[in-house]
Amino acid sequence: MLTDGVLAAATLALTSVLRFGTDWHVHWDPIVPDPRAFAALYAVTWVSVLTLGGLYRPRARWSIRTEAADLLRATLAMVALVLAILFWFRLPDVSRTYLLILFPAQFLVTLATRAAMRLAFRRMRARGLNQRFVLVVGAGERAQAFAAKLESHRELGLAVVGFIDDDQALDLPGRWRYRGRFEDLEDVLKSNVIDEVAVCLPFSRWDLVDPVVGISQDFGKIVRVPMDVLDRSFTSGKVEELDGTPVFSLVSGPDRLLGLAMKRTIDLLGSVALLVVLSPLLAVVCIAIRLRDGSPILFRQTRVGRHGRPFSVAKFRTMAPDAEARYPDVVAMSDPRAFKLSEDPRVTPLGRFLRRTSLDELPQLWNVLRGQMSLVGPRPAPPREVEAYDVWHRRRLSMKPGITGLWQVTARRNDDFDERAQLDLDYIDRWSLWLDAKILLRTIPAALEGR
Repeated sequence: MLTDGVLAAATLALTSVLRFGTDWHVHWDPIVPDPRAFAALYAVTWVSVLTLGGLYRPRARWSIRTEAADLLRATLAMVALVLAILFWFRLPDVSRTYLLILFPAQFLVTLATRAAMRLAFRRMRARGLNQRFVLVVGAGERAQAFAAKLESHRELGLAVVGFIDDDQALDLPGRWRYRGRFEDLEDVLKSNVIDEVAVCLPFSRWDLVDPVVGISQDFGKIVRVPMDVLDRSFTSGKVEELDGTPVFSLVSGPDRLLGLAMKRTIDLLGSVALLVVLSPLLAVVCIAIRLRDGSPILFRQTRVGRHGRPFSVAKFRTMAPDAEARYPDVVAMSDPRAFKLSEDPRVTPLGRFLRRTSLDELPQLWNVLRGQMSLVGPRPAPPREVEAYDVWHRRRLSMKPGITGLWQVTARRNDDFDERAQLDLDYIDRWSLWLDAKILLRTIPAALEGR
């Protein structure tokens, strides 16, 4: 949006110079008092038209051809809007030659920018960066053709991790793996990092579409259904296109690109600011742990992130050094899906204070800075707890985990895991930047009061 806005203002100025010369602003003085403000208003209007046309929705256009078509429609809408404004306000005559230069130039500049971005994404993702993994349900000719289309567009960053199908005799190319039968879908989703599910079933198994979509959505996965033979309707979703193939997409979790980009920006700025501001407190906690409980100061543990991606989380150590070895002795005292004891015998006296005030969580700001976590989101769980999840619990993994969350500020002492999981799902379904802000503001007094 920022790039489109800056380039729109620059395009307006450059076309004015080409048409009217270097003193172009003199030509605009009878129409607008400040040409710079006019350029800014034009840029904002152009970005607004692109937004209304859905041109900032993630992966809404899977090919440059469809993107160009939508961009052309947005340009025509911009032309109609500008002409309507000129007519409504009865502004002095505007050069027709100028308009014939401006709008085609605007279209070409925006299209060239997006083509360059696609090339950059293609090169980045060709090196394996920022990839998303797709499981294809069905392994017949149609399914393989769709998978090949996905992988031919490297700029999308979608990699096929395998196929599931009851017909194990189907011939798959060497780069693709057979993952199991249809009945194995839940196990495959549990044991692999999968972001999206493409449903490419043959007509003979079309009765499986609804259960496959239901299970995939319960796991919080984005579901893609190629519509070349689609003969059923869904209650929600959106139609996209890949090389002429309409694709019906069902998205689980937040799908607002601008809001998610702002959330990541807030995470970056917030984690850096908090690490700097709280550095004296972090140093004091380190010294206290070292003097009172000895080394190590930090406790590291593997946790499960978005769509099952494992990462190492850092916390201030609050338990005895042999806490992990003693885990089998206390696991039966809590729900295995979310181990939580109000009186854990492995916790040190200093550790109880750190936990009550949430100071033990502060090193996770480094995980936020690295992009593994967010300031607000469902809490990350160890793999052994995730393995015990029911299917509907796994939709918690459809959003990046956070340091604090909805249940931490509303039901922190609630030991019922199902109720806490439901709060996490409510957060995912109702997510907004304003909700994040409210949770962060409620976290501060909750931590200070030891709640």
